[in-house]
Amino acid sequence: MATLILPGEWVKNWEKTGKHEFVQLCKGLTEKIDHGCRIKDIQTALYELCWQVVQGNLKLDLIVNVLGEMMDLRDDMPSILVDVFSILDVETVALEEKHKRDHYIQLVGACLVFVPEVILKERLDPETLESLGLIKQAFQFNQKIVKIKTKLFYKQQKFNLLREENEGYAKLITELGQDLSGSITSHIVLESIKSLIGCFNLDPNRVLDIILEVYESRSDQDEFFLSLIKSYMCEPLTLCHILGFKFKFYQEPNEETPKSLYHIAAALLHHNLIDLEDLYVHLLPLDATIVEEHKRVLSEAKQIARRLVMVVVPSEKSEDKEKEKDKEEEKAEQPPDNQKLGLLEALLRIGDWQHAQCVMDQLPSFYATSHKSIALALCQLLHLTVDPLYRGSGLPKGARGRVIHPLKSKRVPQPAESFEDLRRDTFSMLGYLGPHLAHDPILFAKIVRLGKAFMKEYQCSEGSDVKDKMETLLSCFLSIADQVLLPSLSLMDCNACMSEEMWGLFKLFPYHHRYRLYGQWKNETYSSHPMLVKVKAQTVERARYIMKRLTKENVKQSGRQVGKLSHSNPTIFFDYMLSQIQWYDNLIAPVVDSLKYLTSLNYDVLAYCIIEALANPEKEKMKHDDTTISSWLQSLAILCGAVFRKYPIELAGLLQYVTNQLKAGKSFDLLILKEVVQKMAGIEITDEMTSEQLEAMTGGEQLKAEGGYFGQIRNTKKSSQRLKDALLDHEFALPLCVLISQQRNGVVFLEGGEKHLKLVGHLYDQCHDTLVQFGGFLASNLSTEDYIKRVPSIDILCNQFHIPHDAAFFLSRPMYAHQILSKYDELKKAEKGNRQQQKVQKYVAACEHVMTPVHEAVVSLHPPRVWEDLRPQFYATFWSLTMYDLAVPHAAYEREINKLQAQIKAIEDNPEIPMNKKKKEKERCTALQEKLQEEEKKQLEHVQRVLHRLKLEKDKWLMTKSTKNETITKFLQLCLFPRCIFSSIDAVYCARFVELVHQQMTPNFCTLLCYDRVFSAIIYTVASCTENESHHYGRFLCCMLETVTRWHSDRAVYEKECGNYPGFLTILRASGFDGGQQANPLDYENFRHVVHKWHYMLTKASVHCLETGDYTHIRNILIVLIKILPCYPKVLNLGQALEYRVHKICTKEKDKRPDLYALAMGYSGRLKSQKVNMVPENEFHHKEPPVRNATPASQQNGPGSTGKPATTTIKTEDGVSEDGDRGKDKSQTTKPVNKANSAAAKVTTSNGNGALNSAKALKERDDKEKSGKEKKEKKEKTPGNTPDTKADARREKLREERAGKDERAVREGKEKTPKSDREKVKAEEKNKEDKAKAGNGEPMEPCRERDAIKESKSKEKGDRTTVAGSLKLPVPRSESAESERDHKRRKLDSHSSPSHSSSVKDNSNDPKESTSKHHINYNSVARSKSRERELEKKDPENALGRCKEKKEEKERKDRKRDHAVAERESSQEPKRRKDENGTNSSKTSQSVSPCDSPVSVEKEKSKRSKSSSKEKGDSVKLERTSTGGKKESRHDKSEKKEKRDSSGGKEEKKHHKSSDKHR
Repeated sequence: MATLILPGEWVKNWEKTGKHEFVQLCKGLTEKIDHGCRIKDIQTALYELCWQVVQGNLKLDLIVNVLGEMMDLRDDMPSILVDVFSILDVETVALEEKHKRDHYIQLVGACLVFVPEVILKERLDPETLESLGLIKQAFQFNQKIVKIKTKLFYKQQKFNLLREENEGYAKLITELGQDLSGSITSHIVLESIKSLIGCFNLDPNRVLDIILEVYESRSDQDEFFLSLIKSYMCEPLTLCHILGFKFKFYQEPNEETPKSLYHIAAALLHHNLIDLEDLYVHLLPLDATIVEEHKRVLSEAKQIARRLVMVVVPSEKSEDKEKEKDKEEEKAEQPPDNQKLGLLEALLRIGDWQHAQCVMDQLPSFYATSHKSIALALCQLLHLTVDPLYRGSGLPKGARGRVIHPLKSKRVPQPAESFEDLRRDTFSMLGYLGPHLAHDPILFAKIVRLGKAFMKEYQCSEGSDVKDKMETLLSCFLSIADQVLLPSLSLMDCNACMSEEMWGLFKLFPYHHRYRLYGQWKNETYSSHPMLVKVKAQTVERARYIMKRLTKENVKQSGRQVGKLSHSNPTIFFDYMLSQIQWYDNLIAPVVDSLKYLTSLNYDVLAYCIIEALANPEKEKMKHDDTTISSWLQSLAILCGAVFRKYPIELAGLLQYVTNQLKAGKSFDLLILKEVVQKMAGIEITDEMTSEQLEAMTGGEQLKAEGGYFGQIRNTKKSSQRLKDALLDHEFALPLCVLISQQRNGVVFLEGGEKHLKLVGHLYDQCHDTLVQFGGFLASNLSTEDYIKRVPSIDILCNQFHIPHDAAFFLSRPMYAHQILSKYDELKKAEKGNRQQQKVQKYVAACEHVMTPVHEAVVSLHPPRVWEDLRPQFYATFWSLTMYDLAVPHAAYEREINKLQAQIKAIEDNPEIPMNKKKKEKERCTALQEKLQEEEKKQLEHVQRVLHRLKLEKDKWLMTKSTKNETITKFLQLCLFPRCIFSSIDAVYCARFVELVHQQMTPNFCTLLCYDRVFSAIIYTVASCTENESHHYGRFLCCMLETVTRWHSDRAVYEKECGNYPGFLTILRASGFDGGQQANPLDYENFRHVVHKWHYMLTKASVHCLETGDYTHIRNILIVLIKILPCYPKVLNLGQALEYRVHKICTKEKDKRPDLYALAMGYSGRLKSQKVNMVPENEFHHKEPPVRNATPASQQNGPGSTGKPATTTIKTEDGVSEDGDRGKDKSQTTKPVNKANSAAAKVTTSNGNGALNSAKALKERDDKEKSGKEKKEKKEKTPGNTPDTKADARREKLREERAGKDERAVREGKEKTPKSDREKVKAEEKNKEDKAKAGNGEPMEPCRERDAIKESKSKEKGDRTTVAGSLKLPVPRSESAESERDHKRRKLDSHSSPSHSSSVKDNSNDPKESTSKHHINYNSVARSKSRERELEKKDPENALGRCKEKKEEKERKDRKRDHAVAERESSQEPKRRKDENGTNSSKTSQSVSPCDSPVSVEKEKSKRSKSSSKEKGDSVKLERTSTGGKKESRHDKSEKKEKRDSSGGKEEKKHHKSSDKHR
């Protein structure tokens, strides 16, 4: 427009150039107007020119000439110019400058020559016309205009109405009602109507009304009447008013609008003869009223739903009243005639979707289609739309399909020829239809089948453009399924066929699409419509009714009801069902059985509902005590296993849920995977396996299935195949294995921080069990190719995935077995040789081919120093084999075959079974029997091949340059201990593997040392186990003990299996020779001593764990003890020690920790039943080691002394100590201790350090005595505040006096000792110094263990009671740490020793009490040697000076003691025999060992007084006094210990008394 503004140069030079330029501009614009440009441009140009005149810039006459010339350019140019004048008229009236108004009037007046007055009068203001002189007065002109308009528009002409003269109307009706089938057209009839109107002066509006009336009665003649009305009418609004008047006539009460009226209105709308907006305002009810009604119906539906859900027990009268109210409401709820819905239905009937859509947009969602007639009309329109596409793509083969007649109108929606055409109208129609597609199941099926056809095409589509279109269509189909199909299914009445049709479509969707649809259906759809709200409430009510009555007896009847209810509303029913199962787990079995009538879609919905229930964030997965998993989660897990096994439900969603939970670090839901695998694959994980089941688990798959599980789970082939397919199709196998393996440590280090230790252990066990179970399933069900393809190599598993080594080998082990067998079969086929030797060679070659890369891979798993002691080949061999490879369970095979034979016999003897069934069962049993026999034969051949391979490999397993101690340490640390707690089968395997390595005579493998390390230190292993690991560890110890017990029980067996084997070679150094060493097998009697030592060490560890008070220690050791009960305890005093501690646990934990109480009570009962199999210690092993040729014979030293063979010291081949007679030193002895003639067999350290000389020992004893006197003086100086302290002081003084007398007596006796005897004593003293150096208290444990025990025993520093001749673990130590070890060992010695129990009956000739006292005194002396040795190192010169004196003193003391014991033996023979029979076992001396029962001080005093009254001779009295003093001093020590104890001595004393009474 800026170009049309007159430039200033044109105005200045108007006459020269401006006029010409403007004329040319106008001509150009005129030409453009002819070519379609706007008139507005030329109007703007004229406006600018006239405005210059008004402004006074141009002369009037010049402009008028130009305007006159321009009038010839166009015919309508005067009209255009007058338009410009009218604008200027309005503008100039408002101006204050009157000269501009004058210029405007002059301009218009000058233009009157070429502008008509009529146009000016039409468009200019009356005042302007008056100024121009075109009218006389403006006021009169306005009045005239009003009169003319009134006459034109408001004055009614007088027409002939129907009541005045009806002949014309009668003729009109005749014309309209004639037969229209001939050549009569609407044009001919219209001419007749015009004639009638003119002739009879008929009212035109009334004529139109009669035309509509006739059309209403002849609605089939749409084409004729529509063309007639179109020709007749002048304005659409008039027709709308007449129709509105007709609709208003039917808006009276009790009036019903005829359908014909709706039809003609719809037809007129469809042909655009009237506008919907004009007609809509004449229809009732109002939109606001409809919205209020919709809200009211929705609220009433919700109220009804609440009423149905509420649990109310009404009376009969109230029920009757409610029924009456409901009937009244139903009558009142009948809606009045809704003209908008009637019009909508008519529009749909004729196919006018556009106007129908506009009407539905004015109403609430699904309000219109909730009326069945409208829904059916829309369904019919949809049938027409989808029919061509359905016949081309969706119609099943062989089906014809119903013929759909198309509508005559050409303006109906176009039928869909392709899936892309569905987006045009079909999808929007379905969206408006919503859940009310339920009214037309046929259309429902068509839409579903079209969806199936589309999904097949979608899966085959290629190309980016096609893919994009297909993705859009897929989202449309998903929306239709969400908004239309699933809600419609809810409103259908248990239509199972539609449900199956739906599953045909839904199974083509990925599970995450399906589950999203189910979530919308369950949580949102039912709240969108009143009908769905009511349906949901009714479903819940019916579900409650069914679940209340569901039992095992009526499963069939209830199952049918469940099926009917779940066909239409599965989400609602399953939600309620699962809520009940979470509360009542006894419903699981009947519910699972009742689900057999469900459809495939229902099963899939059930899977979704279970996952949603599991993932419910509002529910806690732990109980309130935070120690156990919630019962609702356990119930759902059991349901999962049962349902997924029995019914064909897709597992992908559940497996993905478990995987996601593991990714998030949550291990609770592994319980679900565990149950699913157990039920579907028949693989049980239980720690309560019997020995028979465990034996069966070492066989083939068939034997495992028949005898390895508690429940005989049959028919798992199909379910395990489904589980395998789900894992492979969705690639869950390896991720689940890796995540479960990683989660084991995550349970402890990531989850365990805030959780109770008991729960952490339970979760760890659950995680581990699931790994074992899941890995076992993969190994037994995946093919070789699938398994090898999915499981990476061992180094990748460990180094990249960070899986623990035991789990990594567990996953890789089946792969190695598969590969070896595959290679073996390949070699057999390549070279055909049937000889056994050739087969074995091929098997060995196959093993080398497969395992060589594994040997190279395992090197990266551990630091290089590890392989200095173990070879990778040995490490890989241990981890790659299983029990299946080592032994054939012949007994298990025979047992199962016998069972099957018994079943066959029972079937034959049962007359009630039909013949055909008998035949089938017998065939089944026979087939199983043949399978087992074949499997046994196959395993036997396999085991022979494996053993031959191991025999060839054994020489390469262990390094010859490394020490046996280091080798055993690495073997235990890296192989045995990690695997023995992995599973029960692995526990048995570890024990069997150790025995096998021994039997193979493997070089550099010390079997004795291995067993010793296993049995000697179990405290920390037990304490670090979880509950299930304790079961496994206990089973491992039991198997190890079984082997040891077998060797221990029979000399022949021992000589045969161990006699000449390298694992039992020891280095023997005789006492009478200087350093002569030779490698000899450990003889049978020394082996029995070693076994007793192992039993003692087990007892010691058990007592320690039981006395800690820690929950984990007590629980784990009780589990282990229960497992090893068949083989331990075998010694009576050790069993009594355990019995006493377990009884304390039972008493203490009864009300505090019920689970510990139950465990302890169970073990206590079993232990008592095993008492008959226990033997006294001297029957378990002989206390005198066998005489060796290198040792001189023993000599008699005095009256009553018994001869004992001299000792030999046993040393293991690599220098690690083993004690064959250590139990003898620690146990209660029943013979006098003759130190000149006998000593226990003792193991020395690998350094070979000899015993210290006797002078050092004597010096050490003197120092001890001095320190004892100093302590005595300190105690005497301390004032005694209580009677107890005074009594303690008196007892201490008496003890010191007696000790002095004993020393003097020994000196006197030693002066009379011959020189030869003294030399023997020197040799014996040297051996005893060796003992002292090797340690006389606890076994040498690793530094960490010693520190821990030191801390745990810090309260017992004052206790001086020692354990003589204790055992020593084979851990190498340096000499420099000897004094520190002795100091720590003395602290450890304060812990009680179970072998000091005086309740064991021996067959010796000495009195029981005296023997116990002598032994304790000897223990005290033995313990003092370690202290003396430290002083001797500091002052060696003084030691040499007193050496001779101490030796003489010792010999006198020994002779005197032997003489006194011999005299007491004859006087107390009856009493001894009574004690041996077990009638006087309570009269034993009190000991602080774990075997002793607490005895009160009063009982001790009474026993001492009784024994003193029986003694007659002076020598006997002297001995009694000395021993009594020792006994009293020991009691004093125990009293002091009780006083020092922070827990309070009085309560402990009372407890001791009560336990004595209990015994």
